[in-house]
Amino acid sequence: MTDLKQLARDVFPDELVTRFPVRLVDLPYGAGKFALITMDNGQDHTKPTTFGPAGLAELGAALDQVEQLAASGAIVAAGVTGKPFIFAVGADLKGVGVIRNREQALAIGQAGHAAFGRLRSLPVPTFGFYNGAAMGGGVEIGLACTYRTISSAVPAFSLPECFLGLVPGWGGCTLLPNLIGPEKAVSVVIGNALDQNKQLNGVKAYELGIADVLLDPADFLAESLRWAARVVTGEVTVERTDFDRGEGWDKAVAQGRAIADAKVHGASPAPYRALDIIDAARSGDVEAGFALEDEALADLIMGDELRSGLYAFDLVQKRAKRPAGAPDRSLARPVTKVGVVGAGLMASQLALLFARRLEVPVVLTDIDQERVDKGVGYVRDEIDKLLARKRLSPDAANRYKALVSGSLSKEAFADADFVIEAVFEEMSVKQQVFAEVEAVVSAECVLATNTSSLSVTEMASKLAHPERVVGFHFFNPVAVLPLLEVVRAEQTDDASLATAFGVAKQLRKTAVLAQDAPAFVVNRILTRFLGEVLAAVDEGTPIDVADKALEPLGLPMSPMVLLELVGPAIAAHVSETLHTAFPDRFGVSANLERVVSAGKRSFLTWESGAPEVDPEVAALLEVGSSPLTSEQVRERALAALAQEIRLMLDEGVVQAAQDIDLCMITGAAWPFHLGGITPYLDRAGVSEKVTGKRFLDPGVASVPR
Repeated sequence: MTDLKQLARDVFPDELVTRFPVRLVDLPYGAGKFALITMDNGQDHTKPTTFGPAGLAELGAALDQVEQLAASGAIVAAGVTGKPFIFAVGADLKGVGVIRNREQALAIGQAGHAAFGRLRSLPVPTFGFYNGAAMGGGVEIGLACTYRTISSAVPAFSLPECFLGLVPGWGGCTLLPNLIGPEKAVSVVIGNALDQNKQLNGVKAYELGIADVLLDPADFLAESLRWAARVVTGEVTVERTDFDRGEGWDKAVAQGRAIADAKVHGASPAPYRALDIIDAARSGDVEAGFALEDEALADLIMGDELRSGLYAFDLVQKRAKRPAGAPDRSLARPVTKVGVVGAGLMASQLALLFARRLEVPVVLTDIDQERVDKGVGYVRDEIDKLLARKRLSPDAANRYKALVSGSLSKEAFADADFVIEAVFEEMSVKQQVFAEVEAVVSAECVLATNTSSLSVTEMASKLAHPERVVGFHFFNPVAVLPLLEVVRAEQTDDASLATAFGVAKQLRKTAVLAQDAPAFVVNRILTRFLGEVLAAVDEGTPIDVADKALEPLGLPMSPMVLLELVGPAIAAHVSETLHTAFPDRFGVSANLERVVSAGKRSFLTWESGAPEVDPEVAALLEVGSSPLTSEQVRERALAALAQEIRLMLDEGVVQAAQDIDLCMITGAAWPFHLGGITPYLDRAGVSEKVTGKRFLDPGVASVPR
């Protein structure tokens, strides 16, 4: 048996220990006494309950009491619930980075199984009352119970382990498919986890069959106890389904492998290990399944992918909330009205976002009434869609519609505090727009540009107050991608920048400070990356060979699919901007220009359902006679990324390498198992080979060697 207290001292000395007080409750209807265990780390909901070794030891002590009560006949049932708003969010992973050997890693898995297993072996029925957010081990402790209730207000419910580089290793891979069937289990363990850690809510978890009953949050605990009493007395019987353990199970696992292949291309072992355990779970041999989970945890805890996943998780949970280099927030000015110059698709998306998040009047302008009407109409149509999907109440929908209006005159911006332009990506056009806006707004109104690559400093240079201008670069689709690059031009003052960061926070975006450099962060990196792939094609490398070269990294999409998403015309424009700034590193692909001139939107066609090289595009290309192998393309692309990132850091484009990674994760959806990009370049040896040093300190996002 693992010595949990010793493990806590060795590996998790800073653990925020969760306590498990036990109290006896009289069940309604004279059903008897109920032993209720409440999981509580003594903090408010901003520090969710987790399980570290010391916490598991506390759970063991609580179960000692419950076992004694059950053995004496003093209770008829037992259950676990959480503190207000939080059930439990799983294992305490803070100590993972200092685990030194596989023996310690194996002990973590065994400790969780040993503790949760005692719930399964109690001689009385057990109940998990999911009162709030439940993730990972929090879900699994509920699965260890005989029955489960869930609140309809639970906002987040998931098994996120494969997203981070682990498997649900305290029962999730073994118990869940036997509870809800392999197909649904694969969707939760693999599909949702690899879909950027998609969360279920309480209603969906109930509909999947994870919980036996859905209850209102107002009196959730009281109603859970009433339902438990009815189960104990036999008034309620819960039927369990016996699933097809042959062909149906095979099909579900195969579907899971297809999802994993599409998402990580074999680059992260975690989802494949999880699928192996789900496959084995069909036997119904729970202990054998738990042993497989222990072994998988031991291997994966000692893997680089988990370190990178935890590094990435820390970035989006902590660094994203405290933007490095941002001015003191007390300098921010209030924003009570927003102006949007332009009424095209991007401008309309921005108007919708500002109206929903800031809940202040938003006015769009454009050059003719038809465009203005189309932009305002887009916003109202999107609000109607949200209403139809019950994402908004009728009152909220009406309120948001009333906030958005259109005008042909920029005089409508006279009382605006924040005006953002989203017009054609041409310097002279943007300078004219800002000059017209400055003529009507107050001296303190912030002027923001959504430019993806142009100089914000040059854009502001002809204004009377250039200090008010900031870059405010969103990523498309605006409602989905979290990143917002906040760009400081040469004369931007702290108050304007602080206001921009304040607005970004209200918009619920991940704001990263960037200095005014060509293409800022994400577009500069992606353009260099795509440039190497296109250069390989220009030299004679077949398109499909170049496109598949980066598959071993497990990127969310191939270079050519990314090019299709960005749009060849936009990619060509950004490459021209960067070629002007850095002609020695950024080329302009003649073949890309041919594709743009021909009006083609992609190098690929999807007619067969899968991406294939478009024969019409292939016929346009003029290529050399020096083809590269996939490995050579990959080596060149990675070397170029390492070089460009080092130069960006030396130039002070961002505060640190962590900001590069945060941008790539939240703006380009680069996977957690890479940690963005710099941890991968470090552990692959590319950083030192190309630049002479690592980007991160040794041991960060990698296994201590």
